[in-house]
Amino acid sequence: MTAPALKPRLLGRSVVNVVVAVSVLYTVLPMLWLVLAASKDRDSLFGSDLFSAKGFSFLQNVGELFAMDNGIYGRWYANSLLYAVVGAAISSLVSVACGYAFDKYEFRHKEKLFGLVLAAVMVPQTVLALPLYLMASEAGLVNTFWAVFIPVLFNPFGVYLGRIFSQGYVPGEVLEAARIDGAGELTMYRKVVLRMLAPGVVTVFLFQLTAIWNNFFLPMVMLSDQKLYPVSLGLYSWNSSASVSPEYYPVVIMGSLLAILPLVLAFALLQRFWRSGLTAGAVK
Repeated sequence: MTAPALKPRLLGRSVVNVVVAVSVLYTVLPMLWLVLAASKDRDSLFGSDLFSAKGFSFLQNVGELFAMDNGIYGRWYANSLLYAVVGAAISSLVSVACGYAFDKYEFRHKEKLFGLVLAAVMVPQTVLALPLYLMASEAGLVNTFWAVFIPVLFNPFGVYLGRIFSQGYVPGEVLEAARIDGAGELTMYRKVVLRMLAPGVVTVFLFQLTAIWNNFFLPMVMLSDQKLYPVSLGLYSWNSSASVSPEYYPVVIMGSLLAILPLVLAFALLQRFWRSGLTAGAVK
């Protein structure tokens, strides 16, 4: 290959490397700052001594975090785990089941209904907060656990993914063989189909877990009792108080660091299923 032909190729590779390096720095630097800031006391935090060993108080900050306001952060953390883990588990099962039904069964106005599902995917969640609040108010659910938990159980994007996974993972021949063997529809779904759709369930679970864990606007609209707050809303309330009471700053930073751990663990433990799910149907 001649030198003029090599030059554009090397230039393109250099541009790609620069873009990748900038993307990595954009991702890693905020995380690095959060880890360093969470390990400093208040004086070092405001004194810009993040990269020195001075003012190290990681364990002290953890203790103050769980002692602040009578240990309410632990309650917020438990609330978020309940909202996110249980809600995402139920939502993923419901979404994949609905997607499977759209794929394998024929019923009246099937494609029109699926079109409504696709339309719901494009509606921002913040737009739905006011209608959901009015419905919860009519049902007497405002400022209760159910006001936040019930809306997260239904995920249009998960239904769409469920149909895609069903098309890629569940051959019609397997269903016909199960029916010939005398299996009912529910038994066939539970014992045969659900095992095939396991990567899809995990993928939808991870997407929904992230969405619910980071959900902020809906709890802010629905809840006024701090004991029902998730971590995101609780840290926001503390951060709003930090301008008046600076002692909240270190605990907000430490709380933010601990708040990302469940998502990191979930992606690390389930990435094998998630990666196989994302590549479903890519190779025949």
